[in-house]
Amino acid sequence: MTHGSLTDYTFPADHGPGASDGACRAVALVGSTGSIGTQGLDVIAQAPERFRAVALSGGANTALLAEQAVAHGVEAVGSAAASEEELRAALADAAARLRRPDPRPALFTGPEAAARIAAWEGADTVLNGITGSIGLAPTLAALRAGHRLALANKESLIVGGALVKAAAAPGQLVPVDSEHSALAQALRGGTAGEVRRLVLTASGGPFRGFSAAQLAEVTPAQALAHPTWDMGRVVTTNSASLVNKALEVIEAHLLFDVPLERIDVVVHSQSVVHSMVEFTDGSTLAQASPPDMRLPIALGIGWPHRVLGAAAGCDWTQAAQWTFEPLDEAAFPAVSLAKEAAASSDTHMAVFNAANEEAVDAFHGGRIRFDQIVETVRAVLGEYRPDGVLAAAGADPDELTVEAVLAAEDWARAAARGRW
Repeated sequence: MTHGSLTDYTFPADHGPGASDGACRAVALVGSTGSIGTQGLDVIAQAPERFRAVALSGGANTALLAEQAVAHGVEAVGSAAASEEELRAALADAAARLRRPDPRPALFTGPEAAARIAAWEGADTVLNGITGSIGLAPTLAALRAGHRLALANKESLIVGGALVKAAAAPGQLVPVDSEHSALAQALRGGTAGEVRRLVLTASGGPFRGFSAAQLAEVTPAQALAHPTWDMGRVVTTNSASLVNKALEVIEAHLLFDVPLERIDVVVHSQSVVHSMVEFTDGSTLAQASPPDMRLPIALGIGWPHRVLGAAAGCDWTQAAQWTFEPLDEAAFPAVSLAKEAAASSDTHMAVFNAANEEAVDAFHGGRIRFDQIVETVRAVLGEYRPDGVLAAAGADPDELTVEAVLAAEDWARAAARGRW
């Protein structure tokens, strides 16, 4: 069991950083204006005896960020998109609309704003809900500050890999993705040595059952019509291509120290069973709940203790059917491709993720077909030579550093753009 693994968690002992039962946790939210952040604030508002928001950072929606900051009376606000003057004016406007006193929180702006909020000294818990590898800096900042990190930003762990795990103390890193939250809960049912395999469930997205030929014809609007979850453009598109599930497989490998060959994906269109753990005696434990991200968010920021009424449970008085189907890897090869990449080098997943982000933008811009998203990722990975790329960028090919990750990403973005 490696440093920072979650598989040694037991209930209800709380050995990680942050408040324990009976205390109110001070939460900093990175990406507060996005889907995870807004639902996180809802969880906090519904359980004021358990949580209080003390710091927020957001992106382009400055008006919403200011409204959140005023409503929750936070101590610090960060924005990568607004200047300090713009942020101060937005806060004044929000205070007037909400009929609150003009707030005077500490302000951080620019590219380092999210990391400053993640390291805010008044927090003991951080919810990182940013999408993309830009979440790596706040992830590392939160861990280095000693805060418990409820991580919804899977990309920072996937591209940061050993960097993130080395920075995490035992019990400090808690997953928020519904699949990994499910695994963390099910893993309480046995010891690490008793785990045979992890089984991640996938809804199948809007194109479940499509052939490879059919995928070549789908439109951006169709890719964004997810049948279960309400997510942003990149994550929703990744769910449609199964790239999101591929990233989650790597995330599970890093979080729980289970070899990639013992992590499987099964399609479960109802999205009620969020993932399962199979144990060596043949027993399988599954975590089930209606699809509502407030549950894993609440468990993430309250870990290892549950939050009363965080979300509605299953209605067992109603008839229901759950179906499970094998993943069609011919039509959706992203999972197997990610496993190959993760096994190749410490920076191959940074290339995978960056190339995919560029390909998703190209698809929505009408420059490539949907099926060419994963084709682009495969081609860029095939061209990647870590020694040459990292050495050319002045990074040490034999040591995983933030500079090496950024160099791999920059190369992958340029290589992907050069294909169209």
